[in-house]
Amino acid sequence: MRVFQRTIRFRPVARIGKITILAATLFATTFPQTSQAQTEVSFQSAPLIVGNDRGGLLRDRLRQIEQLRRENRPVQIRGNICFSTCTMFIGLSNACVSPTTTFGFHGPSSYGRALSPASFDQASSIIANHYPPALRAWYMETGRYRVNNLYRISGQNLINMGVRSC
Repeated sequence: MRVFQRTIRFRPVARIGKITILAATLFATTFPQTSQAQTEVSFQSAPLIVGNDRGGLLRDRLRQIEQLRRENRPVQIRGNICFSTCTMFIGLSNACVSPTTTFGFHGPSSYGRALSPASFDQASSIIANHYPPALRAWYMETGRYRVNNLYRISGQNLINMGVRSC
C-alpha cells in the first residue's frame, strides 16, 4: 500500500483528466483487496519436515521450538525415527506425525550421567510440558525413569493418544 501511496501525486482536478481520476479510483479500490489476498498466501511458512532425528541438548531444542512457535511454522515428523528431544515437537499446535515413525523416549541426563533430583524433576517437567495430556502423564510416571535406553512408541500409538496425523 505504501508503494501505491507514493506513486500517486495529488494535483488540482483541472490538471488531470477525468479518465485518470476514474482509473486511479478503480485501482485504489481494487488494489488493497488483491494485495491482502496475496499477502495471506505469500507469508505462510513452509513446513519443517523432520526426517531421522536422534535428539540433542534440551536447551537447543527449546530454542528451536520457541522459534517455530513464533513463526507459527508447521512441523511434520515423517522420518523413521524421532528420539529424545525430537519428541518435544509433538507439543506444537501445528505439528503432525507419521504413523510409521518410531518415537524414542527417555529421561533427562547430562551426557548420560544422572542429574540431581531437583534438576531431574525440573528437566522432566519441561520435557513433559511439550506432550499431550495422556503422553505427559505416562512420561512423568514411567518414561522419564529410563535414562540410558529408550521406550519406543509408534506414531500410530501417539495418534491414538490425540497427536495429529500427517
